[in-house]
Amino acid sequence: MLRAFRPTAAGLSGLQDPPGGRPGRRRTATGPWWKSDARSDPWRDPDAPVALGGPAVYDEETQPGPVIVDARGRKKLRLRDLSVRVSALVLLAVLLVGAVGGGLGWFFTRTASESPLLAPGTELSEVDAAIDREPGSVSDIAARVTPAVVSIEVRVGQSGATGSGVVIEADDGYIVTNNHVVSGADGIDGAEIRAVFSDGSGSAARIVGRDPASDIAVLKVEKPGLVPAALGKSENVVVGDPVVAIGSPLGLAGTVTTGIVSALERPVRLAGEGSDTNAVISAVQTDAPINPGNSGGALVDATGAVIGINTAIASVGGGSVGLGFAISIDTVRDIAEQLISTGTAVHASLGVSARSVTDVVRNGALVLNVEPGSAAAEAGIREQDIVIAVEGKQVRSSEELVVAVDAYDPGETVTIEIVRGGGTSQELEVTLDAA
Repeated sequence: MLRAFRPTAAGLSGLQDPPGGRPGRRRTATGPWWKSDARSDPWRDPDAPVALGGPAVYDEETQPGPVIVDARGRKKLRLRDLSVRVSALVLLAVLLVGAVGGGLGWFFTRTASESPLLAPGTELSEVDAAIDREPGSVSDIAARVTPAVVSIEVRVGQSGATGSGVVIEADDGYIVTNNHVVSGADGIDGAEIRAVFSDGSGSAARIVGRDPASDIAVLKVEKPGLVPAALGKSENVVVGDPVVAIGSPLGLAGTVTTGIVSALERPVRLAGEGSDTNAVISAVQTDAPINPGNSGGALVDATGAVIGINTAIASVGGGSVGLGFAISIDTVRDIAEQLISTGTAVHASLGVSARSVTDVVRNGALVLNVEPGSAAAEAGIREQDIVIAVEGKQVRSSEELVVAVDAYDPGETVTIEIVRGGGTSQELEVTLDAA
């Protein structure tokens, strides 16, 4: 170092003068004396003394401060560290790239040829995988039962209505439906009832018999090759069983909906709406969607057996809200057999009119009127008595009293429990009449 940088003249210190005796005008490898104060630069002077300096002090307004580095010693770049010139160059570069990219995209999409809209002879691919529909599936049940379900079309003058029906006997062409579906056409000149089958064919239908007290009616058609439905048993039905409802809701023939049995032996009163139906049924309640036009159609179980005839819905505004009711198949079978045999049906009668009541402790059916000479009158039932049980089965409303009595045949003797005058209950033996 001393040999390389010590001045050549005796008595001088610092660095030797550059060749030629004067500093260079710019920094080059051959001209390190590019500043006029290079001689006093302590880093160039081997004889410069060594000393500690004070801490760096920065004025944020005139000098941005020290360079910020992270934990690994890497410099952190801040926007304010960039000069206006660099920022402008970066912005111009971004704009240039965007303009070039957009221009190229526009050019290529503008010049690219469009494919034709139509492609004659196109064939789409098909999947030939087998579809497995297990026995007992909804599709299997629908395929087996739908041919036994018909649409019922009723026309009286210029007005008409639709409902559903179920073929219960193929050889003689008997179809069961609801009384309220066909009652408006009975005995009316010019009225027409027509059954339309699942294959689209139709046949005129005649009324065999109607029972307003159960809302059951039987029709007869003259058509060969009918497919009858299999009828189940009410005792085999439990709450929670899956069910399928098949019919013609809103005139849409062959409609299939699914649900479960949501309740059994639900007393439901049916009346009015242009029909002479005045019945209280012990219904199978289901959440399978049922709508107007489903009346008379089939409610079937997982085996495809009919367990009820769809009859009514609990509705707000006229549509299905998930509460539908069907007449149990045991009742349907009994009434249909009577109608086919005699044209009429007979029911057991107690001979009272009643309304639902509660005495705070328990509910029952308050007797409002006792028909003279009726079964109730003969047994000693009086007005204002409250019936609370029939054959040990609790009665909590007037509807339940009707259902309980209708479960027996005329002439049978049953035990009826009553409460009289707010006293203790007592039991009476009643021999039921025919109604």
